[in-house]
Formats: sequence, C-alpha cells, structure tokens
Amino acid sequence: MPIIRINAQADTPILRDHSNSRELRQTLLRRDPDAVGPVIIMTHGFKYQPGHTTACPHRSLFATHPGTRSSWPRGLGFGLMGVKEGLGIAFGWNARSTLATALHRSRAAGHALAKLIRDVKSIWPTRPVHLISHSLGSEVVFEAIQHLPAHSVSRIILLTAASVQSRADFALSSPAGRTCELINITSRENDLFDFLCERLLHFGHGHATTLGRGLDAPHSVTLQLDCPITLEHLSRLGRPIDPPQRRVCHWSAYMRRGTLRLYSDLMRYPERFSMDLLRQGLPAEPAPRWSRLLEVSAPLTWRRRPDRFAAYTSAGPRSATT
Repeated sequence: MPIIRINAQADTPILRDHSNSRELRQTLLRRDPDAVGPVIIMTHGFKYQPGHTTACPHRSLFATHPGTRSSWPRGLGFGLMGVKEGLGIAFGWNARSTLATALHRSRAAGHALAKLIRDVKSIWPTRPVHLISHSLGSEVVFEAIQHLPAHSVSRIILLTAASVQSRADFALSSPAGRTCELINITSRENDLFDFLCERLLHFGHGHATTLGRGLDAPHSVTLQLDCPITLEHLSRLGRPIDPPQRRVCHWSAYMRRGTLRLYSDLMRYPERFSMDLLRQGLPAEPAPRWSRLLEVSAPLTWRRRPDRFAAYTSAGPRSATT
C-alpha cells in the first residue's frame, strides 16, 4: 500500500520516526516510482499528536492494518485499487493542546505542508495533488495554499472545517487558491462545534462565520450531508450515504457509511464528478443553524466520544479527537 507518513516538525516536513527531512525526496521516489494516480494528502484536526500513546493519528485515523475503524487510507481506496490507486500521504502535526495553541501551531504546520507539496510537484509536475482535512486541519490547508504557486493543488475537501469565511476568502485569493476546486462538507450535526469555533477559536476576528453556513466562492461547492435533498442528489450520482443518526456529532462527515467512498471518487475522478454536476440538484441555501437540534422528531443524543459509542456505526475512530 503506497502510504507515506510525514509529520510537521515546526515548519518542516519530516518522515515519521525521523529527525530531519533529508530523505523525504528519496522516499517519495522509492515508495511510488511509477507515479500512477493522484497524490492524496490527508490532514487531521484538533487533539491529535504524532507519537502520542493514545492520540497518534498514524495509529488510528491514518492506520491501514485490517480491522482499523474509520481508516481514511482504506476508505479512500488505498490498498484496494491496485497500481492506479496513487500515492497517499498521511500528514501529522501536533494539535494536542489548547485550542489557541493548536491554532497557532497550525500556521507552522501549514508551512510544512506547503514545502511537502512543492517537493511533490517538483518530482511530478503534472500529477494532480488533492488535500482532505477534518476540523482544525482546514487551518493547516488554508495556510499552505497561501504559499504555493498556481496549479499546485487540484481539489481540496474540507470536512466540517474549523475555519471562518474570511480566512477561506483570503486563502482562496492566492495563486494556488484561485486555481483549485474546494468541496466544503458540512452538516447541521456540527452546529454546536461551529458555534464554539466562532466564539472561542476566532473570537475578535470581526464577524466570524464558519464554513458550516456555506462557502461563497466561485470555484467551490458546499455539500450538507444531513440535508435530504443533498443526500438524494448524491444517491442519483451513484454515491449513496447513510442518513444521519445524531443531532450532534463532529465526526459524522467521515464516519457515516458512504462518505469516504464519495471523497475518494471526488478526488480520483474529478471529470466524472465535476463541480457543475455536484451543484445540480442542491438546495439554493443551506439549512439554518440549529435546525437539526430543533427537530421534534429526532432523538436527542449527544455523542461525546466516538470510541465509547460503537452503536453509531460499524466503523469509528479510536480516540476522542476532532
């Protein structure tokens, strides 16, 4: 399985379990010499820390051994599609601290991610590079694309991003931001986390509006995965996703059955799932905030720790991370 594990050491990308970046380029060439398929870089969010005994992303979210719950590499097709599956890069950074400290560290991690992408493009200049991140990983992604030339990144998929509209606007105005496509995955299940993000993480940044309320950019699309109209639209496109089962859940964007398969296809077959096609059949506006909490018919269930509530899905993360 062509997966390379890389961590951010301050603003420098290093191979996992290595102390410097000297062998990174050679490792890229050795692990994927045929250069077939896209390069997909996966980035986690808050509370993960590479090497931590219980919160290491490489042992949970990015693990590849059989039986791993909510494995992004396996869910995205790595190890299942043969020689054309491309190269997967699991990118870890130290987000295990307070929210303010993790946000500060995300800037340096973004610089490390940008350096990694430059290395990849210098080796394979025509090969598509896609990014997928969850929660606070969006801040790493937005920081990275501000420091890259045009056409460095093809598609970005943000899963319940912990970023605000102004941050996205600034990043997408960069050369790399203007030439990429961004798919914003949201859900009203994440409303509480969006609210806390605006009040705690981005307090003092003017009128902070998270991407959970949608993203206003010409080369973007927002998919609200608890919206019946959106789910019906995706099902017609051949990518059904299980309906939501909770009112509040921060991990639903990758835990529900069908989600990772959808993201794999969005990155591997962009010509088959164009932005115009994705926009067709979507509602004109996202559902208002708190609308899911106010549904009388939905059972009020609070999902705090995904490793303690296995009934939600047959696959779930192993640690309480975001």
